[in-house]
Amino acid sequence: MNPGWRSKVKLTIGDLTEARTDAIVNAANNDLLLGGGVAGAIRIKGGPTIQRECDQLGPIALGEAAITGAGRLPAKFVIHAASMRLGGRTTESNLRAATRNSLKRANEKGLKSIAFPALGTGIAGFPIDRCARVMLDEVREHLAHPSSLERIEFVLFDPQALAAFERAFDESKD
Repeated sequence: MNPGWRSKVKLTIGDLTEARTDAIVNAANNDLLLGGGVAGAIRIKGGPTIQRECDQLGPIALGEAAITGAGRLPAKFVIHAASMRLGGRTTESNLRAATRNSLKRANEKGLKSIAFPALGTGIAGFPIDRCARVMLDEVREHLAHPSSLERIEFVLFDPQALAAFERAFDESKD
């Protein structure tokens, strides 16, 4: 497929809101309401302009992704990946589509770098090991085609999440 895709992927532990990438991805609900978890941190650190832009765009379909400015965050944009309904759970098909559509939005904007959290693994309850496999599969597939993206980071919350992504990365096909 595309053995070079691995060189464009970086796995790290950190604070997504501090990522120095063109865009960060928000683990969003389809109403684009920035509540708790990753979305709450983005709302608090990025400021009210992000929610105002979300209010003009939402709701969006499950599995879709919408892009806004990033307010006071270091990134230029926030891509809101709707893998769940407000208060709901993430499914594999919604996670797969939300990841794919986030990558598409970044490519449409000509962005060079993007940072993802482990979408849907917090309040939405998706298993971290499966999340890692699904998201890395979508990244590999995206990079098998022409893309503006040169760096795709997974900024993970803790050592367990990093270990899950490292395992999935090591086991993924080229």
